[in-house]
Amino acid sequence: MATTPQPGTTGTTETGPPPARSVLRDTAFLRLWAGTTASGLATWALPFVLGLAVLHRELGAAGLGLVLAARTAGFLAAVAVGGVLADRHSRRAVVFWSALAAAVAAPLLALGLGRSLVLMTLAAALAGAGQGACRPAFQALTAETVAADHRQQANAAMTMAVRTSTLAGPTLTALLAAFVDAGTLLLGIGLLWLVAALLPGRGATAPRADAVSAAPAAAPRASLRAEFVDGIREARRHPWFLAGLGALTAVIALGYSATGVALPLVSRDRYGTEWVLAAAMTAYTVGALGGALVTARRRPRSQGWSALAGLALYGFAPLSLMLPVHPAVVVAAYAVAGIGIELFNVPWFTATQREVAPDKLARVSSLDFLLSYGLAPVGLALMAPAIGVFGVTPVLAVCAGACFLVPAAAALVPTARHFGRAPGPRTD
Repeated sequence: MATTPQPGTTGTTETGPPPARSVLRDTAFLRLWAGTTASGLATWALPFVLGLAVLHRELGAAGLGLVLAARTAGFLAAVAVGGVLADRHSRRAVVFWSALAAAVAAPLLALGLGRSLVLMTLAAALAGAGQGACRPAFQALTAETVAADHRQQANAAMTMAVRTSTLAGPTLTALLAAFVDAGTLLLGIGLLWLVAALLPGRGATAPRADAVSAAPAAAPRASLRAEFVDGIREARRHPWFLAGLGALTAVIALGYSATGVALPLVSRDRYGTEWVLAAAMTAYTVGALGGALVTARRRPRSQGWSALAGLALYGFAPLSLMLPVHPAVVVAAYAVAGIGIELFNVPWFTATQREVAPDKLARVSSLDFLLSYGLAPVGLALMAPAIGVFGVTPVLAVCAGACFLVPAAAALVPTARHFGRAPGPRTD
């Protein structure tokens, strides 16, 4: 059930500055933050290290595609199960076992490198399963660890860590690759997953499961499928969540996929240099860091509308690739898109943690990851053939339009304005 917003937890009212005590002084949160950062860095690093293996001829291009596809399949298969398990058992335990599975997969990948593509494929599926299972558990563990009036600041700190890793990671990995081989780097990824498994502590509060606690002790437990369906039922109780998830999925599957395919082509064919590609991606990450900094302190009155407007800003990225503009305009458009995506992400995570019933939070979060991440590969797979048939400009025009229009339509849904119930006096 939705909880009544507490002062300082939502953007539904102007609450002034965030609480005086920073969440960064909370040891329990810092442990969780470090573990989440380690898992994010390990997740990002794996495809990059495997790409280095291709450059060193330890892995073929077809093998790389197979291994990455296996990782994606493992992620999608485990994310829903992980959400159910994280609501059924200790979130800390689910984080431990899922991260441990990903840690075990890393040396198996190193062992199979250059020797057995079958072993590497199976290990990649295991790594993806560990990654997928831990995502909803981390999301729910944040709500258990951090007090409600600090969660927006905490979510901003989490996303800043991910963006910083993305920005600094390529340089760090390239430097390490000058001294060690890909197999050793894979072992390093395993160590990062061990940090993610061991460092976070148990949440201070347990999920509220009134219905479960009221049930007879001898009642049989529902199946995984039934409990996941119960999570879908909970998501349907929140129109703002369904609308926001639809908008996010459209932007990722269409906008993000279109720019992922079109940006290298435009950089090469229109500008004749790889500089535009590198500068645009860097600007996107820097913009996202700026967006996270803003959301750590910003409390707009209509938080949901503000977040959806930020999400719609991604439309400027495909729009800039359609037009014969100066390269600086493309770079600026990507910076704006990066700012916008975090203006959405941080309030979105915070509202989910606030409004969704605590005992169903991991399942609802897994639905979020399942759709937004799950449809992204489909969008990427279809984008290149669509560009081949219709051309770059028409495809980019459709995707830019979707980025602008779908979030605008989501804003019309009841409860979307505040990502939850409108502000009012407490009645409980």
